[in-house]
Amino acid sequence: QVQLVESGGGLVQPGGSLRLSCAASGSIVRIYAMGWYRQAPGKQLELVATITSGGNTNYADSVKGRFTISRDNAKNTVHLQMNSLKPEDTAVYYCNADKTIVAVPGDGPYEYDYWGQGTQVTVSS
Repeated sequence: QVQLVESGGGLVQPGGSLRLSCAASGSIVRIYAMGWYRQAPGKQLELVATITSGGNTNYADSVKGRFTISRDNAKNTVHLQMNSLKPEDTAVYYCNADKTIVAVPGDGPYEYDYWGQGTQVTVSS
């Protein structure tokens, strides 16, 4: 099994910064893309940023220039540096591991998508 564990959420004032981290563990052979999604109260889940194993990144227009995603392929970790935070960034942030190749003894390998449990980010004065 694969687990994604997120950390780094919290309460911050507008204009402040936070750094989210996500570590994937388990029988992982390779993860194609890792990323962050968020869901604000009453709103749909939306993409924040993704990064492929080759380093290609994709950002939501609303966070371009403020957020930076990075990844350590060897450690299966992904980070989201969030600067110049705004109240509208308030949401639960979820880590995603897309197209994860998992080794299964005597079987497989298999490909799955995995999600973390979510971490709350609140931007408020």
